[in-house]
Amino acid sequence: MFQLNKTIISEEILEKEFVCNLSACKGACCVDGDAGAPLTQEETQILVDIYPKVKPFLRQEGIQAIEEQGAFVIGTDGEYETTLIEGKDCAYVIFDGQTALCGIEQAYNEGIVDWKKPVSCHLYPIRVKEYSDFAAVNYHKWHICSDACALGKELQVPVYKFVKEALIRKFGEQWYQELEKVAEEMKK
Repeated sequence: MFQLNKTIISEEILEKEFVCNLSACKGACCVDGDAGAPLTQEETQILVDIYPKVKPFLRQEGIQAIEEQGAFVIGTDGEYETTLIEGKDCAYVIFDGQTALCGIEQAYNEGIVDWKKPVSCHLYPIRVKEYSDFAAVNYHKWHICSDACALGKELQVPVYKFVKEALIRKFGEQWYQELEKVAEEMKK
C-alpha cells in the first residue's frame, strides 16, 4: 500500500495485469454476483435524470425492474447500487447475442446521454471505498475475470493502465500522472 494525496492505493493495481476479454467472459460481471454495481450519491440522481433517455435501450425486464424498484436501490450493506432483475442481472444490462453490455453505455456511445456508466463499472477491476479522510483504491479479484487476467498478462497491461480513463474520471489527470510516476519508480 502507498499513499497518493488522499488515496491509499494497493500496489496490486500496479503489479497485476488485466484487459477485459468480452469474447471469453461474455460480460459476466453485469449478470453475476449478488448485488448491483456500487453507486455514489451523485450517480443516483444521474440515473434518475437519464432514465427516460436510456429506457429505449433497455430490455423489458430491466425497464420493469427499474419501474418497480427505482433507478437505483439501497443494498444490504446500506450503500447505493444499481437495480437488479430478480436479484441477478443488472437492470441496465442489454445483450449483443450472448454478450452482456451496458444500456447506459450504449446510449452514451450513440450521443443520447453524456454519462458513460457508473464509475464503479468503468473502474473495474478496481474498487474504491470512500472513508471520511481518504479513499482506499484496491484491486478486486473475481474468478469470472480469469480470462481478463490472462489477456492482460499476455499483452503486459497493468490494471492501472487498463482503467486509465476511469481513474482520471474519478481522481483527475494530475493524480493519474503522479500514479504513473510511482509505477515507474517501483519498476526500478
